Amino acid sequence: MLNDIYNRRILELAADIPLLGRLPEPQATATARSKLCGSTVTVDLALDGDVVTGFAHDVKACALGQASSSIMGRHVLGSTASELREVREIASRMLRAGGEAPEGKWEDLKVLEPLRDYKARHPSIMLTFDAVVDALDQIEAGRTKEAG
Repeated sequence: MLNDIYNRRILELAADIPLLGRLPEPQATATARSKLCGSTVTVDLALDGDVVTGFAHDVKACALGQASSSIMGRHVLGSTASELREVREIASRMLRAGGEAPEGKWEDLKVLEPLRDYKARHPSIMLTFDAVVDALDQIEAGRTKEAG
């Protein structure tokens, strides 16, 4: 069991998380917390139009939350809001419904496939995705308010 959960690649990702810290002037900040283990991920996000141009995160999570945050940190800059919403859904389906791991730049998520059977670990893995989508929602809500 532990070899599936904490394989070498997951531990490598957890040990090397890009873009740690906080943005000085984010357009949105969101925190996601796992009630089960207490892991938290706080993300700061800035967009230019629909494209992520600024990202930082404060990761206080288990190795699995750190690994998924590492994957996010590697690929978030230059991603569009719709792409990030889609990758969240793909990750959720991969873990919870036996869906396929993504291809392309998000294919690192395949390393998390063996965790499908460990449902208690899913919330920690999804923290970064949930926080990013929350921040996107905040930015879009602010734009709607400004336009209205």
